[in-house]
Amino acid sequence: MNIRGSAIDRAVAYLAAMQDRDLDLARRYVADTGLTLVFPGGRRFSRLEDIRSNSAGRYEIVKKHILDCHAWEHEGAERVMITGTLYGKWLDGRSFDGIRFIDWFEMRDGLIVRQEVWNDTGERLLEMKKGTSE
Repeated sequence: MNIRGSAIDRAVAYLAAMQDRDLDLARRYVADTGLTLVFPGGRRFSRLEDIRSNSAGRYEIVKKHILDCHAWEHEGAERVMITGTLYGKWLDGRSFDGIRFIDWFEMRDGLIVRQEVWNDTGERLLEMKKGTSE
């Protein structure tokens, strides 16, 4: 398997494990030390448990429809960008769908050392507050 395919496969498998809240499986894809996880609003984490705790305060369920994946090499690292939309349920039980996301990964020695996440969840929450969206 070429490096691009394997990097994408690892990133997608990691996202699937996180979506299923299987932290033991997700840990197989990330570096033991030096892990940097950056989420919307500049929130930084270094442990997978912190991501799960953060999400628990926002969603009952959150899942991803993956639409596109790209991989490339840069300065000795593998990089992967995955785009798509989020769907699930808010804490109040209301469903949501179609929230855009981008996950960007840097991998070294086959393991994720950095993940950066961008999504429009904040915009959707503002719309809900104004009463213009689900």
